[in-house]
Amino acid sequence: MLHPKNRHQGRYDLKELIKSTPELEKYVIINSYNDQTVDFFDPAAVRMLNKAILKLYYDVNFWEIPAGYLCPPIPGRADYIHHIADLLADFNNGVVPEGSGIKCLDIGVGSSCIYPIIGTHEYLWSFTGSESDERAMESAREIVKNNPSLEGKIKLRFQTNSRLFFTGVIRKGDMFDICICNPPFHASAEEARESTMKKLKNLRMTSKSKPTRELEGVLNFGGQNSELWCKGGEVQFVRDLVLQSKEFASQCRIFSSLVSKKESLGGVYAALRDVNASMIKTIQMEHGNKISRIVAWSFTEKQDTTQE
Repeated sequence: MLHPKNRHQGRYDLKELIKSTPELEKYVIINSYNDQTVDFFDPAAVRMLNKAILKLYYDVNFWEIPAGYLCPPIPGRADYIHHIADLLADFNNGVVPEGSGIKCLDIGVGSSCIYPIIGTHEYLWSFTGSESDERAMESAREIVKNNPSLEGKIKLRFQTNSRLFFTGVIRKGDMFDICICNPPFHASAEEARESTMKKLKNLRMTSKSKPTRELEGVLNFGGQNSELWCKGGEVQFVRDLVLQSKEFASQCRIFSSLVSKKESLGGVYAALRDVNASMIKTIQMEHGNKISRIVAWSFTEKQDTTQE
């Protein structure tokens, strides 16, 4: 179900991953299906798997994130970048634009710096990442500083007011081709916990469950409050993102955000109508049984509206 350009089709190549990162080998187990896999129930194993993936496929030799922060499932993150590349191609005669001349803004870059890592490697784009969590910002800076492959390609800007998305981040003279955002999905810490437990129950997970990409995504539920939930949930977050984007319409060609829940789309579309967006496009992504979507909008580009 992954994007055709996604490097992570099918099963992980553990042999190659271990060759690139020998420390991964101690986390490899044999499951009840007699398959060699990583224990996705062990947070340390998942983090080491990510380190190995980033080293093998994205030329990242240093990747450390603080304990308790979100450890992102890389295949799904890569899908967002590849779908955004296709979206940019729609406005470039069908050709995906590559190179440092393409400027991307990542709202909430996080401690993992994952979207800039993937985007700079796959398409050589330039990234500016914003973050309102000091510890996450420090982590992202360490990742950029300690990887020559990222040098000069990623700028990081601290947002002092977590309620503002663009003010103080987009500066005079800045011009961006695309803005991306992975918002907190839940409206409260309790809702975040309940959602995780429901997924675990539905998947009937036990220590002998057969690991899948869907399982991996569910088990990567660790994270700080600001990564997982906000007042009003994702619909309020994205609505605020939409409303604030209007002020910066002349400095970003296309804005976008992930939207996890289909029921959130109505509120997001209403906000887009309120700001008179000239282009609205919804891109569906499927990972196993999980369906999410990217909502993109613009005030300068025009295209037929696509909604579910």
